[in-house]
Amino acid sequence: MDVNDHFPSDSPPPRRWPRVLVTLAAFLVVVVVVSSHIELNYYVLTPGVAQPVAPLVTVPSQLDHPLDGTLLLTDVYVSQVTLLDYVPDVLNGDAQVLSAATLLGPYTPPDQLTEQGYIEMAQSQSAAKAAALTRLGYTVTQKGVGAMLFAVEANSPASSHLKVGQIITAVNGVPTTDACAVVAALHPEAPGTTVRLSVEQSVVTTRAVVRSGPTVVQSIRLGKAPSHQRDTASGCPGVHGPPRSYLGVVLSDQVDFTYPVHVTISTSDIGGPSAGLAMTLGIVDKLGGGRITGGRRVAATGTIDPQGQVGDVGGVAQKTIAVERAGATVFFVPPQEYQAAKSKDIPSLRVYPVTSLDQALSILHRLGGQLPATPGRNSAPSTGG
Repeated sequence: MDVNDHFPSDSPPPRRWPRVLVTLAAFLVVVVVVSSHIELNYYVLTPGVAQPVAPLVTVPSQLDHPLDGTLLLTDVYVSQVTLLDYVPDVLNGDAQVLSAATLLGPYTPPDQLTEQGYIEMAQSQSAAKAAALTRLGYTVTQKGVGAMLFAVEANSPASSHLKVGQIITAVNGVPTTDACAVVAALHPEAPGTTVRLSVEQSVVTTRAVVRSGPTVVQSIRLGKAPSHQRDTASGCPGVHGPPRSYLGVVLSDQVDFTYPVHVTISTSDIGGPSAGLAMTLGIVDKLGGGRITGGRRVAATGTIDPQGQVGDVGGVAQKTIAVERAGATVFFVPPQEYQAAKSKDIPSLRVYPVTSLDQALSILHRLGGQLPATPGRNSAPSTGG
């Protein structure tokens, strides 16, 4: 039979192409939806925001000063890369794609990354207050109160007993005031030994506040040290040789400071330690006269320790973009990140590498700012906390 018997020459051809296009479009939609939910073993850093420090810092009203100029802290957005976004993220000149191993390290499960950031922010706030008040002439004291759980390895002896943010205060009834004390107490124990850990059930909030809880005793049976730890020295004084047993945690020192002036820093949903220098400068400015910037818009990134030393941070190229967008004309960065910042800067932004709070203040003084007054050297503080 002639095929044309069913389709006279004056009839339109069958409408196959619309059906094909609809099917193809539906298929592409499914591909896009599925690929947008497939998370890869990579993370992407993109420019965050640069925001004024002053509204985040509260000091006693009788010690507060009006500010001439603005100090900015800056951050980056961190998100896991999806299959759909991988190529665009790699090609984005303002983004940085990192492997999970690079960002998380060997021991941090992905679901603990956010909480770790809040721990780092809480510790950074404490150090910033200590560094600023010390620079202003006040006496700040500190004491170790335990070892905070910074990471708990998956499928480790600790994983069903301990949580990130809790604090180990004793091992087998012996007080442990810092991380190395816990390491020293566990080091001689053999695999299979059950140890009793006194654990404060503290939590760290999204505002980087450590909320204390009751202390309970957890009995945990130690495992055999895995291969990646058998050749690793502890780095703690008096603890020699690799460990035999295995708990499966990463610890950081938990320190309580006594400040002669009540200073609070309120952050929300900002993690990590990199705002340390900016927060320190903000406190110094408020309490020290309010003129350290010389009327400029100044941004800073870098960790801070209680002695005012600045440490390295990540994502500085993306932070430089953020501070440019915020109109900053001065940007302090750790020396290790100077080239990363210069790779993104513009003529109106001057980037300065600094290793300490004093160096940053000295540069601001050369740029027309006033060195802070030192009220702590002239009068007794009127507030505590």
